[in-house]
Amino acid sequence: MPWKTPWIALLLVFVCSFGVLLYAGHRISVEAPPIPTRVLSSTGELLIDEGEVMAGQSVWQAMGGMEVGSIWGHGSYVAPDWTADYLHRESVMILDRFAQAEGASSYAEAPAELQAALRARLQGSGRSNQVEAGSGDLIISAERAAAFHELEAYYAELFTKGRSDYAIPSGAQSDPDKLHTLTSFFFWTAWAASTDRPSTPGVSYTNNWPHEPLVENRVTGDALLWTGVSIIVLLAGITGLVWWRVSGPPGPTISEPPANDPLLGTKLTPSQRVTLVYFGVVSALFLVQIAMGVITAHFGVEGDGFYGVPLSRWLPYVITRTWHTQLGIFWIATAWLAAGLFIAPSIGDGDPPFQRAGVIVLLGALVLVVVGSMVGQWLSVMHKFSNDTMRFYFGHSGYEYIDLARVFQIGLLVGLFLWIVLVTRAVKPALMRKDDDSRGLLVLFVLSALAIAGFYGAALGYGQNTHLSIAEYWRWWVVHLWVEGFFEVFATVVFAFLFARLGLLEPKSTERAVVAAAAIFLAGGIIGTLHHLYYSGTPAMVAAWGSVFSALEVVPLVLIGHEAWDHLRLSRAQSWVKKYRYPIYFFLAVAFWNAIGAGLFGFMINPPIALYFMQGLNTTPVHGHAALFGVYGMLGLALTLFCARAADAKREWNERPLAISFWLLNIGLFAMVVISLLPVGLLQTQASVEVGYWYARSAEFMQTPTMTTLRWLRVIGDTLFGVGALAFVYFMTTLLRRAPARG
Repeated sequence: MPWKTPWIALLLVFVCSFGVLLYAGHRISVEAPPIPTRVLSSTGELLIDEGEVMAGQSVWQAMGGMEVGSIWGHGSYVAPDWTADYLHRESVMILDRFAQAEGASSYAEAPAELQAALRARLQGSGRSNQVEAGSGDLIISAERAAAFHELEAYYAELFTKGRSDYAIPSGAQSDPDKLHTLTSFFFWTAWAASTDRPSTPGVSYTNNWPHEPLVENRVTGDALLWTGVSIIVLLAGITGLVWWRVSGPPGPTISEPPANDPLLGTKLTPSQRVTLVYFGVVSALFLVQIAMGVITAHFGVEGDGFYGVPLSRWLPYVITRTWHTQLGIFWIATAWLAAGLFIAPSIGDGDPPFQRAGVIVLLGALVLVVVGSMVGQWLSVMHKFSNDTMRFYFGHSGYEYIDLARVFQIGLLVGLFLWIVLVTRAVKPALMRKDDDSRGLLVLFVLSALAIAGFYGAALGYGQNTHLSIAEYWRWWVVHLWVEGFFEVFATVVFAFLFARLGLLEPKSTERAVVAAAAIFLAGGIIGTLHHLYYSGTPAMVAAWGSVFSALEVVPLVLIGHEAWDHLRLSRAQSWVKKYRYPIYFFLAVAFWNAIGAGLFGFMINPPIALYFMQGLNTTPVHGHAALFGVYGMLGLALTLFCARAADAKREWNERPLAISFWLLNIGLFAMVVISLLPVGLLQTQASVEVGYWYARSAEFMQTPTMTTLRWLRVIGDTLFGVGALAFVYFMTTLLRRAPARG
């Protein structure tokens, strides 16, 4: 039957895509850069003993990991990328020794002909894989061993004394043994980035990332090839989608709206009244997240203080950035979870037994996870844990966006499954009604909710001593699939169901359209997860699959304009629909930022050749802010407003704060991106291409007058955005202070 076709397509996409993704994970686990048993110099000196590389990775994680600089391009943006930083400094030190042996004072002062010869010598010795097959020991040259000692002293001074240019405070790490293992970890990441895979001469374990001409790290043929293929696939996909849309079945049918609001006079259940408290928590977390964002951005220009206050002593950059990114996910997820809890009793015609108690327990669990994880992260960064096991279970994971320690990850996962139970039992009566036209939407609602709970479990895929390439693989399952994938499907279903309940959309055609949209989106989105892993110690096949399918992620966005126009028409359908205009406007903003943030700015950095030069530069937060807040944050605010409107359809809203909030949030976000982040990122990209990646991330470049001015200009967008956030929180506070009528 025709109505089954989208469901079959969705099932096939799901099974085939995860087959490819799991196969890629297997290949990554087999072909990840080896960790040498020991590292010795050619003279027999023991530099790095067995287990010290992994111990150094744990030290890095305990300090905040990806929240203080980056490794292989993944992490924060104020401090250097430690892989590129180590590799460049090591290369210069070795070249200086080579030059001095030839009678020159340094490599920089040597004649051009000699420089070329010295680079060839460095590349010949550095790119060859010197890991012994039997023992697993790595033997390096005496010059490289001397550079290791120099860099160990350099990093010891850096992390002991701190450096404001990098927003690293004094005492970030002062334990000599930990500083040795930390340097050992940096050495290994740089070794993997510059050493050829045995199977692919001329291509390192990280596919020649970062760009470093001194060691002949240049963009590979595979990156060029698959960039071209991805662009062709994008154009073909757009053509195919437009053809399908024009010649295929129509989208959701816009119904003639009823004369009166169907939700008018609706009586809230006890659990729905408790759920309104969730939206108060959303507002509070949103406000704290904005405050942390302001402080984090300011650390980028002042380094160790906040307008003269030495804030880094108690609240260093690594903590404010951790909380800023983590709270963003927390409040957005809480808004979406609350929407599910609020809508479910309306679908099932009332609360099942103990629903209110379950909603209260879940709220308490979420608060415990949020507060407990934040405290644990502070304790970890401030060196309050006695050993790494305590850090792993209660401190800081070190991995961006999944910074929660293991105990809190498990707690969140348990809370998500409790949410599934609460939602499913509430909608069960409606699921059992076979004559309900919206039953198909309900099935998709439950399935997407199950995916939200289940796929966060990928955060448990890495352990305390997991290889970095494998940990990255599982991290992106959470960040890309959980946040960017199934939460978006869930939110789309929720909005479709809400519009159908309001009588604005016909349920059957809406079901067909939503299932087809989910299939199209996930067709690119699931395998497209791999585009984050091009240069994380993965084989070349990751770039092939990731680039092609991440291009397909952009394809559905070409129809955003048509979707946005439909939403605008809905807001003008009947006089009573005007009460829902701001929830619809926020959903309209989602369509705009989906096209700009996820589509335009996303594809800007997705192709392999673009990401080779741009990964970890300020082009990344351009996409990150525009997509995470512009799409998912706006969705969270729209859902919050829809539920608040449905909670008391009779109440007249004072919409002035909402109008201020809507326009300032959008204008502020646009200004933040276009006036500051994008110019900084593009200038960094130019530096990365012309000089090397290390330079684009260096203090020498980032502290130039032009770059400093551009970073200060972010204040304009941040201020507008902050006022918009305050207006939204003010509106929600005044709304929630007065409980909805009981009948």
